[in-house]
Parts: sequence; C-alpha cells; structure tokens
Amino acid sequence: MELLNFLLYLIVAAVCAGIASRIVPSVGKNGFLGSAVLGMIGAWLGQMWLGKIGPSLEGIFLLPAIVGSAVVIFVAYAISRLFARFSKGKSKKPS
Repeated sequence: MELLNFLLYLIVAAVCAGIASRIVPSVGKNGFLGSAVLGMIGAWLGQMWLGKIGPSLEGIFLLPAIVGSAVVIFVAYAISRLFARFSKGKSKKPS
C-alpha cells in the first residue's frame, strides 16, 4: 500500500467513524486520529460481519464500515464508562 492510498484510507475510515459517532448517542468526540483508528477497526470488523455490500471508496465498503464503526465506538464508549465508574469507586477513601 502506497502512502497516498494509506492516507486516503485513513480519511475515509475517519469519515465513516465520524458518521457512526453521530449515530451512537451520548458519545464524545474522539478527534481525527481516534476516529481514524476506530474507523479502521470498524471498517475491518464491519466487512467481516456484513461482507462487501454497498458502495466502496478506496477499498472500504461504506455501509459495513459505518455499521462496524458504530459498534466499535459504542463498545469503546461502554468500556471507558466502565473504567471511569471503576476508578471513581477505587478513589474514594473511607473517612
């Protein structure tokens, strides 16, 4: 994979993750790099789960990528909330 193809892949994955983050309620912003990483993971998982359906751009099938990104973003949000809840419980010291 050439550098330009990889950069285009990152951009498409970040856009898919951005769309997916709008679908999943109450999820904060991840930034471009976070969205790109979650989008790449989501695109990969989405294509494994749903196959190669819908339009594609730079080798990413958009419908599975958006659905997969939404699932990955929701799981990442749930895990971060779990760790936040766990760390709040541990930081309280008895008086």
